[in-house]
Amino acid sequence: MSRFLLFLFMPALGLAGEVALPLSAIAGRVRNHHPMLKAARLAVEEAHGRQLGSGRLSNPTLGLDWRSESSLSPVTGEFSFEQAFPLTRRLSLEKKLSSQLVTAAGFEVRDVERRYIAEARGLAVKLLALEKQRALRQQQTELARKLSDFTKGRADKGELSPLDASQAQVDAQRLLLEGRRIEVERVSLLGLLKPMLGVTPRDSLRISGELPALVMPGRIPWQQRADYQLAKTKEQAAQTDAALAHSKRLQDVSVGMVGGPEQQHVQDQGYQRTGFIGFRVSIPLPFWNRNQGEIAEKKASAERQRLEAEALGKQIVSEADTARREMEANASLAHETRDKLLPLVQEQTAKLEKAYESGQTDLLTVLRAREQRLQLEAAALDAVRDFHLARVRYESATGGSQP
Repeated sequence: MSRFLLFLFMPALGLAGEVALPLSAIAGRVRNHHPMLKAARLAVEEAHGRQLGSGRLSNPTLGLDWRSESSLSPVTGEFSFEQAFPLTRRLSLEKKLSSQLVTAAGFEVRDVERRYIAEARGLAVKLLALEKQRALRQQQTELARKLSDFTKGRADKGELSPLDASQAQVDAQRLLLEGRRIEVERVSLLGLLKPMLGVTPRDSLRISGELPALVMPGRIPWQQRADYQLAKTKEQAAQTDAALAHSKRLQDVSVGMVGGPEQQHVQDQGYQRTGFIGFRVSIPLPFWNRNQGEIAEKKASAERQRLEAEALGKQIVSEADTARREMEANASLAHETRDKLLPLVQEQTAKLEKAYESGQTDLLTVLRAREQRLQLEAAALDAVRDFHLARVRYESATGGSQP
């Protein structure tokens, strides 16, 4: 019961919790908790708001003209009601353009989401790789400590040089400091990743599980990438905007009704009250301005959007191809290092350690062999890390489904 109450009041007490996430859950967590994505999604609402006001007629105009009686004229009054109507399909083009801008806003949010997910997944991959590196350093530190204890004991007995014991102790301390450096890097990566996942600074974050196997992903059609879809939508919107500018070369025509009471002078009868009602049409004449400037501007903008979409497509193809080649190269490097070179170095290092214990070789040779083994093991882990980082870039470049 006490544990249940502690869990219940933990948020109120401000106690830190732990968030454990596998690599496969990073994308969903970013979508739901990244603070910048919540703000970016409001751009779609803004576009919807602009869509509500597009493609509508302008408000009608109600006029009133009243003149009091004077010595020269009787009381007169006039009212008018006018409505402007476009001669072109301007309103339908405005509706089409606003709809395209809503679609573009959606693609823009998806592109921001794609980039944030790729960044967060890259950080998670680095954290998992650092855990492997830290475990490797701990293993090497333990071996170095055992060697240091061994050499110190032999040196105390006079069987080895005290310099060997000092050198072994230095090597153990070097590996210990390397482990601390990895811990500092891990803290830095966690500091970058926590805000993306909606984890508070006081809560601890742990990326659980292991890096997946080195399996090449299938080829993904890059045309579905969000920013490419955004560029194509902007191209279509620019063409619609150019057509809209062309439709504005003729201004709206105004149609209305006029009427009112009036007094007429009748001989020998004075003034007689009458009234009138009429019809009014106002047609603007496009003599001096046919909107040539805006038409030329929108045509150039449409061509620019087309060229930008084409250039982006070429860039995406290059990014995807480069990332795929990096995956292939790192997978080959990891397999060769782990399956061919590392077993030979491990066998040779074990033989040298036994030879040193029996006095058949010197300590420097053993330490050099251990350093080579550490470098190869670290290189294999780096190749695995770089493979998965390249895979993240490939999936982001092609806009594929993010796990």
